[in-house]
Amino acid sequence: MPRRLGIIGTFVWDTVWTLADQAAGRPFETWGGVSFSIASAAATRPEGWEIVPIAHVGRDLLDGVHAHLDTVDGIGSRGGIVAVEQPNNRVELVYTDEARRGESMRGGVPGWTWDELAPHLEGLDALYVNFLSGWELDLPTARHLRNLPIPVYADLHSLFLGPPRPDGPREPRRLPDADEWLRCFRAVQVNEEEYELLMGERLPPGELPSPLHAYGVEAAFVTLAGAGAAFSASDAFSGPDGSMTETHGGCVPASLVVEGGDPTGCGDVWGAAVFCGLLGGLPPRGAVERANAVAAAKLRHRGGSGLFEHLRARRGEWTCAGVDG
Repeated sequence: MPRRLGIIGTFVWDTVWTLADQAAGRPFETWGGVSFSIASAAATRPEGWEIVPIAHVGRDLLDGVHAHLDTVDGIGSRGGIVAVEQPNNRVELVYTDEARRGESMRGGVPGWTWDELAPHLEGLDALYVNFLSGWELDLPTARHLRNLPIPVYADLHSLFLGPPRPDGPREPRRLPDADEWLRCFRAVQVNEEEYELLMGERLPPGELPSPLHAYGVEAAFVTLAGAGAAFSASDAFSGPDGSMTETHGGCVPASLVVEGGDPTGCGDVWGAAVFCGLLGGLPPRGAVERANAVAAAKLRHRGGSGLFEHLRARRGEWTCAGVDG
């Protein structure tokens, strides 16, 4: 019987304008959103695990989502793919430099209530939550996750974006009820800008995100774009077998620099790879080192369409360092 990693997120049809696209005068279109996390998890999952996607999908893109999942190995039950009448999320990403961008969205599938979500969590051995619209779960629903007897990892990304605007990109914001949100998850991921919005100051170079432990977070990860990532994991963070890790923390530089790559989705790829590394028994530093290499491999591929095949073909880039789980 395989172990089951549930992934909550939102499938998105992306229109991407990198600096090169802007110079060429035409965008790149692809699957995005939770497609990045699913591709990464499928490529890096421990032996004996399968991926269970959990997402509301607009009927306008439902067939396309299933066709996309057909291209990814390791997908288990699709019972968590639930059709809704609202138009599916479509996002336009406009980069202002090689790593930073504005986001505007149209459409918008609804989030999950606890009564809707709970049946899809039965039988899972771990859960990865990726906030891509920012309303996949509301706070009352998220509070239930802390009571699950399994590891729960959350990339908080779009919780830090204001509501969609008809006349421009979504604006970054401080997260309302941040302390309550942090208490919902055993492990959380943010980028350096989101950490600043959360804590009121940038994470100083070389420092660890250990202040997040005060809110009940057992493992905290901060991605630092091309500089790598910082992490802090308490000895309370454990894998699905109940084993305890020692206290770990550190800053892990990026494995390599890829000039001119596509950074869209790298954080999603990174987070899924970190969590799969932890589930496979890697210590936090080893999981971060491997995730850095997986994210670097992603930079050489545009979008989420075809990403699983790309990552699988480049598996040697994160196994040769001896950190594969």
